Amino acid sequence: MAGDRRRVPAWLSEAVIYQVYPQSFADSDGDGIGDLAGLTARLDHLAWLGVDTVWLNPCFASPFGDAGYDVSDYFAVAPRYGTEKDADALIEAARRRGIRVMLDLVPGHTSHLHPWFQASVQDPEDHRYIWSDRVGTPVRDWIPNHAARGGYYLANFYPIQPALNFGYARPREGEPWRQPVDAEGPQANRAALREIMGHWFGLGVSGFRVDMAFSLVKDDPGRVETARLWGGMREWIDRAHPECVLLAEWGDPRTSVPAGFHSDFFLHFQDRPLRSLWDNGTGSQGRWADGRPCYFDPEGRGSMTEFLAGWYAADQAIDGAGHVALPTANHDFSRLTCGPRTRDMVAPAFAFQLTWPTLPVIYYGDEIGMRYLPGLPDREGSQLDAEARQGSRSPMQWDGTANAGFSTAPADRLYLPVDPDEDRPTVAAATADESSLLHHVRRLVALRRATPALGTGGSVEVLHEGYPFVYTRGGTHLVVVNGRRDPARFPSPAARPRPLAVHGVQVRDGEIHAEGFSYGVFEL
Repeated sequence: MAGDRRRVPAWLSEAVIYQVYPQSFADSDGDGIGDLAGLTARLDHLAWLGVDTVWLNPCFASPFGDAGYDVSDYFAVAPRYGTEKDADALIEAARRRGIRVMLDLVPGHTSHLHPWFQASVQDPEDHRYIWSDRVGTPVRDWIPNHAARGGYYLANFYPIQPALNFGYARPREGEPWRQPVDAEGPQANRAALREIMGHWFGLGVSGFRVDMAFSLVKDDPGRVETARLWGGMREWIDRAHPECVLLAEWGDPRTSVPAGFHSDFFLHFQDRPLRSLWDNGTGSQGRWADGRPCYFDPEGRGSMTEFLAGWYAADQAIDGAGHVALPTANHDFSRLTCGPRTRDMVAPAFAFQLTWPTLPVIYYGDEIGMRYLPGLPDREGSQLDAEARQGSRSPMQWDGTANAGFSTAPADRLYLPVDPDEDRPTVAAATADESSLLHHVRRLVALRRATPALGTGGSVEVLHEGYPFVYTRGGTHLVVVNGRRDPARFPSPAARPRPLAVHGVQVRDGEIHAEGFSYGVFEL
């Protein structure tokens, strides 16, 4: 079985991960853009919150046509974020606080300004990228090359992102650019991935979140060859860097974790498990992503049925060999506080995330209830067709000073505008208010870390899928979550469970009484 073949580092199984969008988190030098030194100065907030792993979106050298997902040098820190010394200082300062650092790896494409591509546009014998002497299909993905080589190159998203060549799973007559996965170019790129990861592992990085991990091998039915590629990477990591990990942006843990990833996310673009929870999909512009029912809907129109079906299928396929990661949000889709859901309504969503046997990933600012901001300007490719991703990338709100404490730069020089709402939450105000969402999250994180039954390894038994959602963990703990405005009731499995973290839930007369937007964690 997969669980017998692969070991998952214990630290990952116990982790609470915090995602930082570096350009929006903390600006140390007053240029309006967040940086590594700014993050280092704010690590005490993460340590106080209780998270033990921080994941940074790409911080490598880049022209930033797509917010750093167009890498021009995988071995260099982007100057706007600092230097390698700043990266060393961050890793060391985090280590002293018991926090591991993970970076974001972009393996499927580079910037068009990367030296690899600049050489490839001139040399017909260079096959690190995918080239054709004519336009292939789909036509929009083939970009004309105006340099000496001529022809066309395949781009993954924007024209500035030429696709690296990891081969095609299936040849096709008349399409010679479909090289096999064992051709020279694809093999060179596999070796380069190992070199890049090994470099940063050697500097103390504990792992990578892997961008679009499913997309490397082209025309790959069932992602079979892509899975083999990552399986080989996992064998190398287990052998050479056994305490380091890979988290996939794949969105299908049933496939990616057995293939070799230590964890994969439920994501907004793959099926319904995540959207059926909070439906804060891509660029909702103040509305639900697709309008279908979700459990954490104030009107209570959803259920946990779709999530549970996806979770059970993934859990069975993974068979103990890794984890499903459950994010509150990320840089590509809306925050928990969006649409009709205010920050006063999201504490039960955190209670669920932090007591279910998934790997919790908290997006920066969600712990204080920062909201998705509609109508922000496009910045560095954030407006992707109809997807207004910039609404989830606004500056972190630290305090009541200018620019919410994010930066000393003039407001018109900020990476993106700060939330203009006078009632915007800040870390400082939330820290001072024991009833704030921030304190709910901190207490729940502490409870998870102190209670193995609430973590990834404890068993789970669902008692009720509706409102309230009721389940037990490890046979020793009872969790009640009511994600709607109206109160709800359900028979209690125990007469007097001991409350551990309770917000609006009581057990009396053999019945659970859950107020609107409430949660309770009890010891049986």
